[in-house]
Amino acid sequence: MTVWRALAGRGYLGSAWPWRAVAYLASGALFGAVVLVVIVSGAVAGGVLAVVLVGLPLLVLTALAGIPVAAVERRRLRLAGAGPMPPGQHRVPDRPGLAAWLVVRLGEAATWRELAYAVLLGVVLWPLDAAAVAGGAVLPLSMVAAPALVAVDGEAKVAKLWLVDSWPGAFAVAGLGLVLLAAGAYALGAVAGARAELARALLAGKDSDRVTELVRSRVRLVDAFEAERRRIERDLHDGAQQRVVALTMTLGLARLDAPPGRLADQLATAHREAERALAELRELIHGIHPKVLTDYGLEAAVADAADRSPVPVDVDLELPERLPRPVESAAYFVVCEALANVARHSGAGRAEVSGGYGDGRLVLRVRDDGRGGADARGGTGLTGLADRVSVLDGRLSLSSPPGGPTLLRVEIPCRPSPMEDPCG
Repeated sequence: MTVWRALAGRGYLGSAWPWRAVAYLASGALFGAVVLVVIVSGAVAGGVLAVVLVGLPLLVLTALAGIPVAAVERRRLRLAGAGPMPPGQHRVPDRPGLAAWLVVRLGEAATWRELAYAVLLGVVLWPLDAAAVAGGAVLPLSMVAAPALVAVDGEAKVAKLWLVDSWPGAFAVAGLGLVLLAAGAYALGAVAGARAELARALLAGKDSDRVTELVRSRVRLVDAFEAERRRIERDLHDGAQQRVVALTMTLGLARLDAPPGRLADQLATAHREAERALAELRELIHGIHPKVLTDYGLEAAVADAADRSPVPVDVDLELPERLPRPVESAAYFVVCEALANVARHSGAGRAEVSGGYGDGRLVLRVRDDGRGGADARGGTGLTGLADRVSVLDGRLSLSSPPGGPTLLRVEIPCRPSPMEDPCG
C-alpha cells in the first residue's frame, strides 16, 4: 500500500502512515543537509586543489556522489510505500579494475542523472522537507505541550509569537494544536507521497518500467527453465535409466545362462553396449541437472565436479546454508564450464575453486596455473553463463593475462533459502 491509498482510506490517523510520512520527510531533511555539505565541500576543495592535481580525485569523487545518494534514496522510498525501485541502470564493466569501473561510470547518463538529483536534494528538496515537518508536526506538538509548559514555567511561548500564561489559554492552545496536528498528519502524508513520486520519477530512467519488466520476465524464464531441467532429470532418472538398468541386468543374466558359442558372444556384446548406454545416460542426466545439487546443495555439487575433473582441483568453499535454486544452478554450471575450459585449453597442472557466502552475496573464484590468455568472448561458453548470472543481478569477470594465472570470479547477490523438498 502507498501513502496515497492510505490517505484515501479510513483509519489513516490511527495507522502507522503518519509516522512513516514524518520519518520519510525528516530523514530526507537530515540526509539532504549532509549531501549538501559533502557536495559543496568536495567541489570547493577539488576546485582549489585542482591546480596541483590533488583536487582531481576529489572532483571525480564528487561527480560520483550521486550513486550512493541515489541508492539511499531508493531505500528511503519504502517509508512512503512507493513500491520496489529498480536499481540504477549502471553497466557492468567489461574488464575488472578501478580504472575500467571509473571509465564506465563517468560515461553513463545514469551517473550524471543521479548527481543532478543529489544536487537538487542538497539545494532545494531538504529545506522543503524540513519546512513540511516543522509546520505539520513540530508546531502542532509545541502547541499541544502548552499546558505542560505552563505547569513547569508558568508560561508558554507558542511558535515564539505569542505568550500564554493562563490555564484557559494553555488548554485552548492545546486544543487548537490537536486540530492542527490531525490536519498536519494528512498534509504530511500528501507531501510525502508527492515527494516520493518526484524522487522516483527523477531517479528512474525513461525506459525503467520496460527494463524492469524485461528483467522480471527473464527471471521468470530462468525459473521455468530450471523447473523444466529438474523435471527432465527426474523423468530420465526414474524412467529411462531404470529401464536401461533392468535391460543391462537381464542381458547379464542371459549371458550367464547361455551356452558358449555365437549366442553367448552376441549377448556379451549386447551387454557391453547396454552398459555403455547406461553410462552415457547417467552422464547426460548429470549434465542436465545433477541430483547431488538438488539433494545436497552447491558445496557438495562443486566437490563432485572437482572429483570428476581430469585436472586436480582443490576446493575451499564454505556455504553454511542452502541458497535459492536458480543461484545454486547458475553457480554450479559456471564452475563446471570453467573446469572444462581448464582441462581443454589452459594446460594447467592444478586448479582451485574457492569462495563462500557473506554480506548478502555468493562469491566463487576458479583459478588455474595454466598459460593464461583466455577470453570470455572467444567461444569458451562463458558468455551465455555471464548472461545467465546477470539475470540474477550478478557479475562474472575473467582475468587471464598471457602466462597466467587465470582467475574467473562470480558474484551473485542472494539470501539463504529455507530447506525445500528436493523432489518439489
